[in-house]
Amino acid sequence: MNTVLIIDDSKFLRVANERLLTREGYHVIGAHDGEEALHLACGRLPNLIILDMLLPKLAGEDVLRQLKSNVSTSHIPVIVLSGMSQRNEEKLKSEGAAAFLEKGPLLKNPQLLLDAVKKCLSNTAVGGRA
Repeated sequence: MNTVLIIDDSKFLRVANERLLTREGYHVIGAHDGEEALHLACGRLPNLIILDMLLPKLAGEDVLRQLKSNVSTSHIPVIVLSGMSQRNEEKLKSEGAAAFLEKGPLLKNPQLLLDAVKKCLSNTAVGGRA
């Protein structure tokens, strides 16, 4: 069973996405701030991370940079969730994000998140890391 770490300071969105992924058969763990996220990522080594950009204690961009610079977590695909427009998408992908999703459309169509999760995990499996 694949483990997914969801990092979001919004309890509503974190729980909604956790329920969605749990129903699809994923084991889900959650973090509400950047520091907790790094601790869980290093300790649990999830198969995939879903990362909000606006977080307390440590911003999402800093979390992404630290995950990608750490040898034990650099291989983990990260899906970035943001309430901001896609103008940051290329920058975040160049820093290691596997995918970028805007929160607004996800609220109306949660299948977008499921599709991104499946795609990232299948790409990882092809690369031999899953």
